[in-house]
Amino acid sequence: MTHVVITGASSGIGAACARAFGKLGHTLSLGARRSDRLAAIAPGAFCHALDVTKPASIERFLAAAIAAHGPIDVLVNNAGLARGVEKIAEATGEAWREMIETNVIGLLEVTRRALPAMIARKQGHVVVIGSIAGHKAYVGGGVYCASKRALQPICEAIRMETLGSNVRVTSVDPGMVETEFSLVRFQGDAERAAKVYDGVRPLTADDVADCVVFAATRPPHVNLDTIVVMPTDQASPQMVHRAPKA
Repeated sequence: MTHVVITGASSGIGAACARAFGKLGHTLSLGARRSDRLAAIAPGAFCHALDVTKPASIERFLAAAIAAHGPIDVLVNNAGLARGVEKIAEATGEAWREMIETNVIGLLEVTRRALPAMIARKQGHVVVIGSIAGHKAYVGGGVYCASKRALQPICEAIRMETLGSNVRVTSVDPGMVETEFSLVRFQGDAERAAKVYDGVRPLTADDVADCVVFAATRPPHVNLDTIVVMPTDQASPQMVHRAPKA
């Protein structure tokens, strides 16, 4: 049975991944800051508080997960966020630090602790939840886009550094997904968040989870490097078809 570890598993794509892997019978270890939500997402999973911006929290989570379920077979690096839509010249820098510390440093801190055992065991799969924002920038999202673009060379480097060890690395990069993403970005402003998806058929978290599970369940000799998945109604981060209001 495969031991799947998922960060940021309390909602959205992380929670959908937990449900999808759980349906296939895989062993789950779920971490999130809102750990009180985790048990209801995948009954029977190991659940533990996790803040990827705090190394001590990462170490406690991974140690407890390994103690509960053994070595990590699949690591889904899902924890991440966008905060605000500040233009560079108008920003305070506070949101920049939060995004980079969570989306880049946090991912690195988790991954560097899981990789050595995968390399030693000559098996394992690191999955990174990226974004179309890592491929194409947009106004008001420069630093968020930069944090997601940084994941591309990180994934490429890991593939090169682990070559010959049978470790696989996949980046799943979605476009618009209707989750709590926009609610977080707009500091809980539900009305503003809802407008992001107004008139659009966005992806669901389950759509992205399908991609993650597909990549993780390929034969060991098959690695899907990058999966870019977009809604049919979206061509770029800011180019979206919206149905006219009746």
